[in-house]
Amino acid sequence: MVIQKQLINSQIKSPQVFLIDHENNNRGLTDTREALQLAESVDLDLVVVSESKDAPVAKILNYGKLQYQKKKRQTQSARPTVKEVRLRPNIGLADYNLRISQASQWLSKGDSVKFMIRLRGRENQYRSNAGELLDRIVADLSSVGKVQSLDKRSLIVQVIPA
Repeated sequence: MVIQKQLINSQIKSPQVFLIDHENNNRGLTDTREALQLAESVDLDLVVVSESKDAPVAKILNYGKLQYQKKKRQTQSARPTVKEVRLRPNIGLADYNLRISQASQWLSKGDSVKFMIRLRGRENQYRSNAGELLDRIVADLSSVGKVQSLDKRSLIVQVIPA
């Protein structure tokens, strides 16, 4: 992602700009000096929002607040996600190894992984097997992640990156 520096106040070299004032009213094509004076009169900045062939579009706003909001949006989009893996207690070895390798990839990328074991019908009688499977998952992923929560009653384990 390339961060493009926006032109503000005296950095704007264009003689005229399409002006949008602080109340979001379109003022049309305006002299740059006039737009700067209007921005200074309301203690705000004149910021180029988009470049165009004829004249750039400039808006009167608080530049510091704009930068803060951009930074906040970037950090929100960069938040780690929770990947969910559902298993049955009688999972085959190849399928189990596949799920563990996927989970270790996700953990290395910074995402957390939630394993859920579902029991159906007679599988509820062998609930201890599901608990052993959870312990095996924790042991296999201990090198790339650590356990955030382990609930053997609802058969859920959440692993976060180490």
